[in-house]
Amino acid sequence: MSDALDRYGFETLQVHAGARPDAATGARQTPIYQSTAYVFRDSEHAAALFDLKEIGFIYSRLTNPTVAVLQERIATLEGGVGAVCCSSGHAAQLLALFPLMSPGTNVVASNRLYGGTVTQFNNTIRRFNWSSKLVDFDDHDALRAAIDENTRAIFCESISNPGGYVTDIPAIAKIADVAGLPLIVDNTAATPYLCQPILMGATLVVHSTTKYLTGNGTVMGGAVVDSGAFDWSASGMYTALSEPEAAYHGLKFHETFGPFAFTLHATAIALRDLGTTMNPQAAHYTLMGIETLSLRMERHVQNAIAIAKWLERRSEVEEVTFAGLASSPYHARQKSVYPRGAGALFTIRLAGGYDACVAMVDKLELFSHVANLGDARSLVIHPASTTHRQLTDEQKTASGASPDVLRLSIGIETVDDLIADLAQALEAAHA
Repeated sequence: MSDALDRYGFETLQVHAGARPDAATGARQTPIYQSTAYVFRDSEHAAALFDLKEIGFIYSRLTNPTVAVLQERIATLEGGVGAVCCSSGHAAQLLALFPLMSPGTNVVASNRLYGGTVTQFNNTIRRFNWSSKLVDFDDHDALRAAIDENTRAIFCESISNPGGYVTDIPAIAKIADVAGLPLIVDNTAATPYLCQPILMGATLVVHSTTKYLTGNGTVMGGAVVDSGAFDWSASGMYTALSEPEAAYHGLKFHETFGPFAFTLHATAIALRDLGTTMNPQAAHYTLMGIETLSLRMERHVQNAIAIAKWLERRSEVEEVTFAGLASSPYHARQKSVYPRGAGALFTIRLAGGYDACVAMVDKLELFSHVANLGDARSLVIHPASTTHRQLTDEQKTASGASPDVLRLSIGIETVDDLIADLAQALEAAHA
C-alpha cells in the first residue's frame, strides 16, 4: 500500500482508496452489505475459500465487502500491506497481541497509556497467562532493560491519552529492531494524517476507529494494520505464524503468505475464534468519516494550538501538556516526528486541584462531558475519577492523570466560542 502513498496525495486516498463503483448497481458510495453469508460459485470454490487457497467472502464474522473497503483504505493511509477491522480499539489491541503471545510471555509497554489499556495489560491479559511491563519510553536504557527472553512485543501510543505526550517512534523502532521484536503503535490520537508509524519502523498499527477516523461519535470500531515487513520466522518465537496450523492441515502462515501472514492469520484464526467482528454499518460510517479526515485534523490542530496558548496564559492553569506549545519539553520532537501537528488531545492542571476540576466540568456548556475523544465536538473529562479510575495513584501520575488534571479533546467548532466557554468555566470554578 505504501506505493499508493507515493502515487497519490493523502487527501485523494482518504476518499478513493479501497472504493470502487458497485459492480451490480454502479453506486458510487460503498454500499452497506448487510449480509451474514455469501453464495459460493460451486463446491470447489467453497472448498478453496475454506482452505485459504482463494480469498473471498464466506461469512461476515470473517469478511464482509463493506468492511473490506475500510480495511484497504486504512491500510493504504497507514502505508501497510493489509488491515483487519474489528469491534473496538480494545479488540484491536487483543488482535494485535493474539498471534504473538503465548503463556508465560510479556509485552513491554509505555507507562503513558490510556487507563483502559493499562487495565487490559496489567489485569485482563493475565487470564491468558500473558504479562506486561510498563516503563518510561523516554528512558531508553530502562526500555532495553525491561526486554527479556519472554518479551514478544513493544507497545506504545503515538500521541498518548490523556496527556498528549508524543512518542519518539523512530528511536523506539530502532530499539525494537535490535531486539528482534515487533513494535505495535496505537495511532488513534494522531491518525495517519499526522503520523504514519509504519514509515518510521513500526510493525503493527492499531486504532480505535471510534475516535478521529470516524470523527462523529456514532459507532464503535477498531483496526490493526500490518507493515508486512517483519520476519515472523527468524527467531522461532512466533510459532502461531511460523509453525504448522492444525486447523488448516499444517499450513504455515508466514511461509505460505509472506508479508500478508499476519493479516490473514488475524482474519482466519483470530476473528474466527474470538469473534470481535466489525459490523458493516459501522464500517460505512467510518468510511464516510475518513473522507474528511485531513480537513478535520487540520481544524482540530489549529483550534488546539490557539486554545493551548490561551490556557497557558491563564492564572488558574498551572500546566498545559500540549506538545504543540513552544514551552513544551516535547516541542522539538513534535516538530520532527509529527510535523503536521501534535493532535488535539491534552490535559490542563488546575491551581484549585480536584475541586476546581469538578467545578469546571460542571460549568462548561459547549464542551461535552463524555468518556470519548476525537469527536468533531469538543469534549472534557476528569481522567482520575473516570477513564483512569482503576489505576493506582502512582500509575495515574505516571500516565498524566493526577486528580488535579482535566483532559480536553478539542473539536472543530469556532475557536472563539470554545475559548469563551473555557473562560467562563474557569472563572466560575475559581470564584
